[in-house]
Amino acid sequence: MRRVFITKVLPPQALNLLGGFSLDIFPRRRNPTRMEIMRGVKGADGLLCFLSDMIDKEIMDAGNLRVISNCAAGYNNIDIEYATQRGIAVTNTPDVLTNATADLTLALMLAVTRRICEAEDFLRKGKFRGWELFLMCGMELAGKKLGIVGMGRIGTEVARRAQAFGMEILYHSRKEVEGIGRIVSLGELLKISDIVTLHVPLTPDTFHLIGDKELDSMKRSAYLINTSRGPVVDEGALVRALKEKRIAGAGLDVYENEPKLTRGLLTSKNVVLLPHIGSATLEARMGMVLLAVQNLIDILKGKKPAHVVNPSVLI
Repeated sequence: MRRVFITKVLPPQALNLLGGFSLDIFPRRRNPTRMEIMRGVKGADGLLCFLSDMIDKEIMDAGNLRVISNCAAGYNNIDIEYATQRGIAVTNTPDVLTNATADLTLALMLAVTRRICEAEDFLRKGKFRGWELFLMCGMELAGKKLGIVGMGRIGTEVARRAQAFGMEILYHSRKEVEGIGRIVSLGELLKISDIVTLHVPLTPDTFHLIGDKELDSMKRSAYLINTSRGPVVDEGALVRALKEKRIAGAGLDVYENEPKLTRGLLTSKNVVLLPHIGSATLEARMGMVLLAVQNLIDILKGKKPAHVVNPSVLI
């Protein structure tokens, strides 16, 4: 019987699909350590892991895996090049989290521009004394320019939602999306957007895509939103820009060194901080788990999965 190592406890609906396999499930609520994953993959045919699990050459060499099923849309936590050399299929779970992440992006935009968290804290601390003309005034979205960096599935859905708020859509992407906004250079986008939102994968090309230079080119009244991957933004540069009010604010769901935050973020009043919950709806998370399980099953049964990152290994 084929053996599968799973780095987190899965819901019964997902485990039921794996009834034909021998399962080794990491039982604790915390993330497994590197050594615990290495021990788990020994003798395993498949690995079902998550974004928090770093799967590198040494871990792959500890076993004889046929598939690494990543329960995430991104896969920067896995050494794809080495997996391909080893003939290990790597799968992921896009699509099912698109709506949840796009919704959260809009939530961050509204929270930071309308000072939602700041206003709630103000009220909870007993400072509210009644309606005032200019109390907690923020910025409306209608008529503002939204600059989307990365017009993939999530970026496109963010654009559609933003259009319903009456925003003008600009985007920087490798390909043009017909019927939604207009494509511009990154430099132009940063210069003229009222809100810049990031939706690119983490690659060598996008590491610190937004740094001091890019933040300096933004309007002082502009906001930065990041629900993609933390290292896309140079967090030190962002802290400086927020402190010096070179931009109006930021909304972050991801961080450069998760779960640690760069010093200065927590004390910045003009930033909304969330604990990486972009896909945290019951619908999305269950969809991710079920898709990750199905991807794994398909590979181990010799079928083509719905989503494979390195399809050359299947040839």
